[in-house]
Amino acid sequence: MPEKIIESCSVTRLDILNEKGEADQALMPSLTDDHLRELYEMFILARTFDHRALNLQREGRIGTYAPILGQEASQIGTAYALDKTDWIFPSFRENGVLVARGYPLYMILQYWGGDERGIKVPDHLNIFTISIPVGTHVLHAVGSAMAAKYRGEKTVSMVYFGDGGTSEGDFHEGMNFAGTFKLPVVFICQNNQWAISVPRERQTASKTLAQKAVAYGFEGIQVDGNDILAVYSAAKAAVEKARRGEGPTLIECFTYRMTDHTTADDASRYRTKEQVAAWEAKDPLLRFRLFMEQRGLLTEAFQKEVDAVTKQKVDEAEKMAESAAHADPSDMITYTYASLTPRQTKQMRDF
Repeated sequence: MPEKIIESCSVTRLDILNEKGEADQALMPSLTDDHLRELYEMFILARTFDHRALNLQREGRIGTYAPILGQEASQIGTAYALDKTDWIFPSFRENGVLVARGYPLYMILQYWGGDERGIKVPDHLNIFTISIPVGTHVLHAVGSAMAAKYRGEKTVSMVYFGDGGTSEGDFHEGMNFAGTFKLPVVFICQNNQWAISVPRERQTASKTLAQKAVAYGFEGIQVDGNDILAVYSAAKAAVEKARRGEGPTLIECFTYRMTDHTTADDASRYRTKEQVAAWEAKDPLLRFRLFMEQRGLLTEAFQKEVDAVTKQKVDEAEKMAESAAHADPSDMITYTYASLTPRQTKQMRDF
């Protein structure tokens, strides 16, 4: 009998906005001028906050910090595609996502300063706890999506991880489960080319990370992660698809970490200045700014207003984080279980 091709793999790559700020009008997502201005404001706030947090770490005022420089479009563009009722499962580098969802800035600084009250997520935000272990939260997102499907809810779960996360077993288990049960979950892989010091080509022989979805029976798409319009467009389509009950999507945001993995890292030890410089020319903010200028949406007055409002917000967040009262040590007992165990009751008496 002759051999037969059972299935072949093809992966779509989506680009809308080039490095000159020119957009493919045929692919433009449905965003009004007000939406574009809002995205730009989020972009400036995320980058300004990131720069301030980095400076605070260098001054010893917060702990180890994971910068997002260069990855803002991948984070803001995806988060902007969600409804308020949808759930977000972040890793440790999703400060841009938190900014886009309205997470209190001072609480983000509290968290990076070692104050766990910073991740007591406000009740009106459907955001799961930040995950430091790589990839483990993929399973949490899939579990949330399974719960939504059982309940007949139209909510979508979106989970964020890096290229390094795709090398973890949790990623594959989550993908397999999501595909098998056709769950309403969107997997966001921010492929920033490096898992700390390990380059992408040393992690997998796959030509793309997006194609890994094919093995689990659903769609994978690669987008230019520095193109906020392409990111939003792909994320919006994936979210709507999941909400219709048509299953998961893996979105590979092809981007670059323009600085160190964290403030405990020195990226100059494993990558060249020339490589970094080449990606700096692809800066997602520069590209979006050129686009806004060409559409007449970015005036000098608007830029000054955004800068002033942003600086005020970040200044206030810094003051609030550093002036917060000390936490009650008994909180580590009080909030461990729904009610105190006999052992905890004794511990509270000892306090």
